[in-house]
Amino acid sequence: MKLSMLILPNDRALAALAAQMGIKYAITKAAPELSGKNPPYDFGALKSAKDGFAERGLELVGLEGDQFDMSPIKLGLPERGEWIGRYAQMLRNMGDLGIRLLCLNWMASVGWFRTDAAAPARGGALTTSFDASRAPAPEPAGERISEEKLRENLYYFLDAVLPEAEKAGVKMALHPDDPPVSPLRGIGRILKSAEDYEKVFSRYDSKFLGATFCQATFKVAGENVKKLSADWIGRGKIFFIHIRDARGNAENFTETFIDEERGFVSEMLAHYRDCGFGGPIRSDHAPAMFGEAQKDFGGGVSVGYRPLGHIFSCGYIKGCCDALKIPLE
Repeated sequence: MKLSMLILPNDRALAALAAQMGIKYAITKAAPELSGKNPPYDFGALKSAKDGFAERGLELVGLEGDQFDMSPIKLGLPERGEWIGRYAQMLRNMGDLGIRLLCLNWMASVGWFRTDAAAPARGGALTTSFDASRAPAPEPAGERISEEKLRENLYYFLDAVLPEAEKAGVKMALHPDDPPVSPLRGIGRILKSAEDYEKVFSRYDSKFLGATFCQATFKVAGENVKKLSADWIGRGKIFFIHIRDARGNAENFTETFIDEERGFVSEMLAHYRDCGFGGPIRSDHAPAMFGEAQKDFGGGVSVGYRPLGHIFSCGYIKGCCDALKIPLE
């Protein structure tokens, strides 16, 4: 397996920390508001990001998240055609630059979401939690979209861009809806369970369309994560794994340090190895530790990405792999 870290293009401090921890691989979100450059459908902007990581001793192996405003595409707005064209160009650019992984999601309007961005965690650390009973109601005149319409829009999108991904050699790894509930604030969610994924997989027989296996999301969704991951790895459907943990269920959960449920993460790492997975993994959302302030929740990298928790998580992952003799690049 390849240990990677999510690092924004201009985050020189985290890039240096990653290199000092022996991490060789970077995942990034190259959206203009984070990179200060054009979106990655501009070849020069994406090449600049890749070259910047190379200068710091890191190989950029994947993009993650919405690289520009995906609302026209996800919501099926009249202008979606031109944005799908830009998405296809981004895939071609990725292929030309040897960036072979794209972690994407189909969370429309509301991305990954929590009701508390500073829930108390071990030793006074701060973490995120979700309680469906406290989730804000949709605005009276706010956007609403059904699961059926979202699925129709996803298929329209994949019909157009999956052939481009195949030609470019880019693997599209669908991330589950987080939290895995539907609707959320009036917006349907269509990738909240293994059953939802199978609807997509059955429609597209492609080795370039698969999953980002976010183990904590599938866990709180009630899936048997060992059985599910074994099945999907065996079928070549897991391209990327997010390593984190949470306690609770889809309606009410709290994210934790990855060592709190004794044995869970180490067992999963060994399980992935035994199933034959050799792709990229990364430390996902981690609690903010002493001296780190959580911002108000704003999705994206607004919370869960302060460096100390990730240093702890990466060290824990490396220690588990070393002790269990799991090959880790």
